[in-house]
Amino acid sequence: MSQSHQRASLPGCPSCEEPLESGDRFCGACGYDLSAVPAPPADRPTVAITLPTPGAGTPAPDTGAPTPGSGTPDTGTPAPGTGTPAGGPSEAGAVQWPAASEVDSSDLPAPTHRPSDLPGTDSGGRPLPAEAPAPASSSAPSAVRVDGPDAEGPGGGDDFELAAPDPRQAEHAAAAAPAGGTVCVACRSGRVDTDGYCENCGHAQPRERDHMERELGAVAAVSDRGLRHHRNEDAFAVSSTALPDGSPAVVAIVCDGVSSASRPDEASAAAAAAADASLLESLPRGTHPQQAMHEAILAASEAVNALAQGPGRAMEHDQHRHQNAPACTLVGAVMAGGLLVVGWVGDSRVYWVPQDRAHPAARLTEDDSWAAQMVATGLMSEAEAYADERAHAITGWLGADAYELEPHTASFKPDRPGLVVVCTDGLWNYAEAAAEMAAAVPSDAYERPLRGAQVLVGHALDGGGHDNVTVALLPFAVPSHGAGSACPAG
Repeated sequence: MSQSHQRASLPGCPSCEEPLESGDRFCGACGYDLSAVPAPPADRPTVAITLPTPGAGTPAPDTGAPTPGSGTPDTGTPAPGTGTPAGGPSEAGAVQWPAASEVDSSDLPAPTHRPSDLPGTDSGGRPLPAEAPAPASSSAPSAVRVDGPDAEGPGGGDDFELAAPDPRQAEHAAAAAPAGGTVCVACRSGRVDTDGYCENCGHAQPRERDHMERELGAVAAVSDRGLRHHRNEDAFAVSSTALPDGSPAVVAIVCDGVSSASRPDEASAAAAAAADASLLESLPRGTHPQQAMHEAILAASEAVNALAQGPGRAMEHDQHRHQNAPACTLVGAVMAGGLLVVGWVGDSRVYWVPQDRAHPAARLTEDDSWAAQMVATGLMSEAEAYADERAHAITGWLGADAYELEPHTASFKPDRPGLVVVCTDGLWNYAEAAAEMAAAVPSDAYERPLRGAQVLVGHALDGGGHDNVTVALLPFAVPSHGAGSACPAG
């Protein structure tokens, strides 16, 4: 629009309402510069709305053009940014825009308020909905959507959910779960693909072995990845069966993968499964529990050795098998016929914690480790040996590169109720002495073994969680008469 047409279309001075004549460049009454008046809006009239004047101090830069739906009919009413001063006359029904400052020396247009900054009514005179845009003084919306299964962002349902919701809002996961799919633990709405990642947010999902729990009658076990390892290389197996006379037999096997070996997680899983299967096969046949434990360790060793053989390749022809063969340690306990039988290879342990804490606890295994050898040969005291950086170097394990397999077994006949703690070094590193382990075991662990195992895993995590943590608890029940603590069977 030309400047002359703009001036000719003004009925009066925007500042003092003095009538103007065609061709005037300045108001004859107040001297207002008519060249600073923006062009009138295009002929796209809307229904005028009456708005209260918002507080001062919230101007926003003008885009230089009227916003659709915000102007007044093209009847000569001043355009936004050039409205009447506060308290001045105005036509009935016109928008009461706040006063705008004059143009500055750079001839920039005066700032105006956007219509979305003002509350008001719709074209029918009805109040705007409650969710209408807030005044300009309110905080601007965040560029990142606050996600949740039922949250709505500025972009509506087409926005990608960029941030994970509060994990405590787990109750929303079921409603957001795609039919037949697993829900992402991070965004609580995406479907988990076969590769273990969320299709919505890309978050890697926890693996099944990162945290495992199982309770089976009189035995319970918990295994956790810990706070430092990228995977859980521990494994366990708990089961129960019956002896030929019908009395119960309870089994707990705990294995710890050797991290310096290849595929330690596979080694521990294979060993635990093989030992458990061997015990469940031999105990019902009447094999003595101690002999059954010995055979179970041999079966576990064979299962781990088999992992070192590739398809169609004999183990003796593998020149690398002595360097990086899969390996793990094993410790197990069997309660059968009034006996407590333990077996182990490596540095995982079994502790005995009497139900009556007035009686002392005991450690029932001896480590296959450098520190244990130093103490056994009298070269170092126990304190000196376990303070050495080589203390946890193991001297016995299951695997194709083991120097010589020497399964250890021992049989005990406790004369009072107690708790059998079967664990990896991920736990006993934080409760090494028998008294320390007994102090870490909760008082109700005998009646609630699963909760007791959970508390012990939490004890290790609270201590730093530097290793994978696995513990199995077996409550040992005996007749109430008698005295004394666990002792080797004669």
